[in-house]
Amino acid sequence: MINIFEVNETNKMVEQMNLDVRTITMGISLLDCIDSDLDALNEKIYKKITTLAKDLVSTGNQIEREIGIPIVNKRISVTPIGLVGGAACKTKEDFVTIAKTLDKVAKEVGVNFIGGYSALVSKGMTPAEELLIRSIPEALACTERVCSSVNVGSTKTGLNMDAIKLMGEVVVEAAEYTKENDSLGCAKLVIFCNAPDDNPFMAGAFHGVTEADAIINVGVSGPGVVKKALEKVRGENFEVLCETIKKTAFKVTRVGQLVAQEASKRLGVPFGIIDLSLAPTPAVGDSVAEILEEIGLESVGAPGTTAALALLNDQVKKGGVMASSYVGGLSGAFIPVSEDQGMIDAVVNGALTLEKLEAMTCVCSVGLDMIAIPGDTPATTISGIIADEAAIGMINQKTTAVRIIPVIGKGVGETVEFGGLLGYAPVMPVNKFSCEAFVNRGGRIPAPIHSFKN
Repeated sequence: MINIFEVNETNKMVEQMNLDVRTITMGISLLDCIDSDLDALNEKIYKKITTLAKDLVSTGNQIEREIGIPIVNKRISVTPIGLVGGAACKTKEDFVTIAKTLDKVAKEVGVNFIGGYSALVSKGMTPAEELLIRSIPEALACTERVCSSVNVGSTKTGLNMDAIKLMGEVVVEAAEYTKENDSLGCAKLVIFCNAPDDNPFMAGAFHGVTEADAIINVGVSGPGVVKKALEKVRGENFEVLCETIKKTAFKVTRVGQLVAQEASKRLGVPFGIIDLSLAPTPAVGDSVAEILEEIGLESVGAPGTTAALALLNDQVKKGGVMASSYVGGLSGAFIPVSEDQGMIDAVVNGALTLEKLEAMTCVCSVGLDMIAIPGDTPATTISGIIADEAAIGMINQKTTAVRIIPVIGKGVGETVEFGGLLGYAPVMPVNKFSCEAFVNRGGRIPAPIHSFKN
């Protein structure tokens, strides 16, 4: 049972420690909208989403007022459009019409983002999926609220190097399309390995084909709460440290469970999962980097950072999993550079490099996230970065991702401002040595031996 006492206990967390429910995301299947006629397809998509999600924002606002917990975002995820548009879309421009429909729907129902302009190509690409991928730069440039993701590998299938090469080119093209806005289009594009079907966080959310017709997934957050709790046990041993993180994660996740149950009941849509990720914001005191520093690092990036992050991630999962009926999505600790003031400071101070961030992604929840790099970085280098990160996910049987922004016209040391939750970021240096011959080989990297478990 979740009772009002538990809610009251969290009020101080809300007022003093930046506790919030980061998102209520309604996942919607568009499989029954598939049509060979493009106009009919767009009309079906429009009608289904507006029907199911018409009360999503108002319901979220009502729950927020009643229990006093900020619900920052209300979002929608849909079936990967690479599947939905296959029968009707014969050109890139055909797919872009669907992106415009999704953007129109998002604005009409009032959500801040809609995810699922996506393709799942971990083993190979259909002609339609390749068209969708090539349409991503234009689609993100001509829409405000559409988010895109591409899954290029998995532990079971290996890495699709043809798709990884293409995604390096797409990232550069997306940067060019939005260069007047500091290449913001790339901030709405994630390249995954082992993408989960039920992730409520953007920009990587899509509604997996294994999901129900509609579902409610909730993403909670509370870096500030964990930081405050750890301040009270400063200097204590690791046993006390771990217990404190677990207990705090439990309380934070209970809030998400309550919100998810209420939203599910009021909207008449089944509850899916709680994603108990620690998701930072640019706000002071809402930083995963500051948690790591409270654990005992002079700065994030110092020796011991990967171990501290591994500890944090594991204890968050252990505490959170006891607090919810269903835990899923990504669930752990996010380390997006631009969205975390502590990470930004560490980059500026020279304590944190791209290579150290890559090492940290071996034990965190996502991967290389919201990292600004020089605008003249070659597409093959970006493909190499994607391949490295995907390989970590494939071998470690975990989700990894890359959301990287080559900022056209800017170089190392300059700053790029994205605004809102996306924050700002210093442009980070990238290894200058080429991987072009590696990326251009083509084909697939086979799945690791431990994938053969049937």
